[in-house]
Amino acid sequence: MKTPFLLLSSIAVISMLTVSIGWSHGVDGYVEPIEAHCVTAMYDDGEPMSYAAVEIKAPNSEIAFQTGRTDRNGCFMIKTDNPGDWQVVVSDGTGHRLALDFSVSADKENLQAVEKVSSPRAIHHAMERPIKIIAGLSIIFGLCGIVYGWKARRNVL
Repeated sequence: MKTPFLLLSSIAVISMLTVSIGWSHGVDGYVEPIEAHCVTAMYDDGEPMSYAAVEIKAPNSEIAFQTGRTDRNGCFMIKTDNPGDWQVVVSDGTGHRLALDFSVSADKENLQAVEKVSSPRAIHHAMERPIKIIAGLSIIFGLCGIVYGWKARRNVL
């Protein structure tokens, strides 16, 4: 009676975990200097973080300089007004959060971005997600094998 219940509950847990592992993703982004600064936020599969909440903090300030939402392409524009280290935080409300830092220096009375960004564009490999899925499944099946092996050993003794 215990074995079928344990087997069915293990299958249910494994199927739920594989669905959540297969559909989950991280975030990536970059800050691009133009007349203003364009913050682009995206998930690690290249999908834009559309309409995500944005909070920008000025140098040496704990109060938000600007807040808003990204557009449907995951972009948000900001025009900085003083030099220093700025912080951008993008959150989609479902647990994905992207924090970027960038520096602005005063140059010839115009504020221009310095080429220092805390999280440069990442190069994504097409096989990265399938390898993570296979590794996760291997860990799950390995742990199940250890549990069943331990139970079988106790029953023999």
